[in-house]
Amino acid sequence: MSTINEALLQTASQPVQSIADVIAAFEGIDRILPESDGLKWFNGLYLNVTKAVDASVGNRHWNNPAWLTVLDVRFARLYLGAIAASLTPGQQAPGCWQVFFNARHDAALARVQFALAGMNAHIDHDLSIAVVESCRQLGLTPAHFGPLHEDYCQVNGLLDTLIDQTKRQLMVGLLGNPLPAFGMVEDLVAGFGIRAAREVAWDNAELLYQAQAIPGAAEQFLNGLDRLTTAEGAALLAPCLAVPLSL
Repeated sequence: MSTINEALLQTASQPVQSIADVIAAFEGIDRILPESDGLKWFNGLYLNVTKAVDASVGNRHWNNPAWLTVLDVRFARLYLGAIAASLTPGQQAPGCWQVFFNARHDAALARVQFALAGMNAHIDHDLSIAVVESCRQLGLTPAHFGPLHEDYCQVNGLLDTLIDQTKRQLMVGLLGNPLPAFGMVEDLVAGFGIRAAREVAWDNAELLYQAQAIPGAAEQFLNGLDRLTTAEGAALLAPCLAVPLSL
């Protein structure tokens, strides 16, 4: 294992109990990874979003800030756990994350593709799990149009601003090289709807919450969700740049 991956595994394996712990872990990952590692660009976006959510807890009206905090921590644990699993012999990350990790050093990809593929894995697969785990921990039930769903939707405003700003900074190749004047990357960015993805994740959380009462149903549901999200991630990570052959 490379020195970078050893440090990455150690950082991702540290327990996180608070949003401050999550931010510290993400900052540690950012320091470890070079700019030529696609994971750096998703991690940086996630770090900025987490800081914004943390800052908002005290200056916005939330119906249940305790639940929002628990959700943030459990959501982050799934991301950190996927990193650790991918680097630990005998363990395996979910397929949607593994397809991302397999492409970490592909110079034929744009930085924004890594950001989008990371959001695909984390929102389309992980978020529904985190919502259910957070509700179970606090004895709550995920339901549309309830106070938890209102808090969940209020996060969208924070995400829209930050993600739009970051996307503009990421519209270059992994190594910082310019993108083609006309290409598929613009179409990928335009087609990824953060609000729609998060609303589907909430729908899936309600289904997963109910499925847990039926033996084997939750596992089957999550396996299908992972297969779908893996296929979406592979499409997002299709090469968009020509890479010169080494002589």
